Amino acid sequence: MTRFPFAARPILLGAMLSTLGACASQPPMTSSPAAIAVPAIERPQGETPQWWFRSGAAQAALASAQANTGGQRAKNVIVFLGDGMSLPTIAAAHVLAGQRAGTDGESYRLSFEKFPFSALSRTYETDQQTPDSAGTMTAIMTGVKTRAGFIGVSQVPKRQDCAGTRGQELVSALELAAAAGMATGAVTTTRITHATPAATYGHLPERNWEVDADLSDAAKVAGCKDFAAQLIDFPVAGGLTVAMGGGRTAFMPAGADDPEYPNRVGQRLDGRDLIGEWTASHPDGKYVWNAAQLKALDLARTPRLLGLFEPSHMNYEHERPRDKAGEPSLAEMTASAIEVLKRNPNGFFLMVEGGRIDHALHAGNAYRALDETIAFADAVQVALQHTDPAETLIVVTADHSHTLTFAGYPRRGNPILGKVMGHTDSFDDESAPGLARDAAGLPYTTLGFANGPGYTGASDQQPEGSKRYPHNPREYSAIGKGRPDLREVDTTDPDYLQEATVPLKAESHGGEDVAIFATGPGAAAFHGELEQNVIFHVIVQHAPRLRAELCRLGSCNADGVPVERPTRQAWLQQAGAAR
Repeated sequence: MTRFPFAARPILLGAMLSTLGACASQPPMTSSPAAIAVPAIERPQGETPQWWFRSGAAQAALASAQANTGGQRAKNVIVFLGDGMSLPTIAAAHVLAGQRAGTDGESYRLSFEKFPFSALSRTYETDQQTPDSAGTMTAIMTGVKTRAGFIGVSQVPKRQDCAGTRGQELVSALELAAAAGMATGAVTTTRITHATPAATYGHLPERNWEVDADLSDAAKVAGCKDFAAQLIDFPVAGGLTVAMGGGRTAFMPAGADDPEYPNRVGQRLDGRDLIGEWTASHPDGKYVWNAAQLKALDLARTPRLLGLFEPSHMNYEHERPRDKAGEPSLAEMTASAIEVLKRNPNGFFLMVEGGRIDHALHAGNAYRALDETIAFADAVQVALQHTDPAETLIVVTADHSHTLTFAGYPRRGNPILGKVMGHTDSFDDESAPGLARDAAGLPYTTLGFANGPGYTGASDQQPEGSKRYPHNPREYSAIGKGRPDLREVDTTDPDYLQEATVPLKAESHGGEDVAIFATGPGAAAFHGELEQNVIFHVIVQHAPRLRAELCRLGSCNADGVPVERPTRQAWLQQAGAAR
């Protein structure tokens, strides 16, 4: 091995990589040790898109070698993304799920907590310690970390610099799957144009450009296209096989009446009827906008599916039963998507987002956040029931954390949304009865937030004291009377907002690691602590069709490992799409 001076030598990660049975245009992954050299750089200033891609490939190859997963092939890939699903959120959600089921909540396991393999994911972006959903999901989908607010674009251009993104677009796993002849899908409880789903198919240096009405004048002049249009104009023939979520009015021309709400109209200023364009392009496909329509489909005879169930985000699970038109659950959408996608003999790539976990946490409302997490776990369970575990890699993770806290010394079995009963500290007598109290003699809850709208000082929306959902303050006053006395407050009420230490209009993300859970071919490679962009590389190194597509783009080294960042222009040309 070549010797390098200590300060300049690259990182050499050896990997035992077994043959995956590739096509002639794709070098086979060798069974002998392969060293992937990653140049030593000064960080963060030396980080580049290519460095992120190569270092991610090296970490994934090493993790695969350590787990001896090199010969495992995944025909299908499902990425479940619990938006904002922090470790405290998971812990509190499984307690609540168990308590709802009448069992021991502390030992109860959500569907994905039963997966055989897990890891931690570092979520920081190239410019922020605490990240957002755009940059983090881009890392998961493309293998390259980037800036906050960027979707499918590297860290090189400035935010909203449409012209500067040319040549800096990143190729996503879903795009690779589409070009490889696999079925593709994106399912979410948010708008289908929101940051997480948009990162599967979109490319913009501004996450908020969901509809053409949101584009800046400079972006329009430079030729940027909003995410709704990018979804419909997806350059691979046929587009996404399945797309389901909210955000209906971003696809409707301005002034067009929404089919469900008489006071809602389309937003598009360019006059395009994107739903009409989709149905015209896919005469054998099905467009649905309510649960009854989805349920009535013969999925075995549905080659393509577009579902837009709300003008904006879909309802929280808590409110969904009250929706007059009827909304499918995330589990129902997931099951329907898989039934359509698995008709393709080449396999499929599917992303499923539990997006409103994040929204409830931003609102400072633990009830809805945990409820959404349980619904997300139900969707994972449905995926397990509708797929073959021998050929489907399922990865469950989060894009970032939140500031939800799980604290105090509540007794075993104490309602997770309730007030702490029992010890005040770990030195208390085991038989300590009644409510635990703070140093001022007041009770407190097990769950809380470090910041957000649950701050108990008076706001321009609600008086001093405990706050209730929804609380959207513009201004706060400092707490004048101290903490509220919770003895007569029902903290298990779905609309109760847990107390927040720092007053913010919306609760913020957190910067700590999040969890990865995995099952299926290649899942054992998820172990230890990984950079978030490594998730992409573990997936493509164990999904032969995705890896073959990268090799055809010139990304692979002599051992058949994708190490060079592909350009989207090359991908477009290879996919037979004209720009």
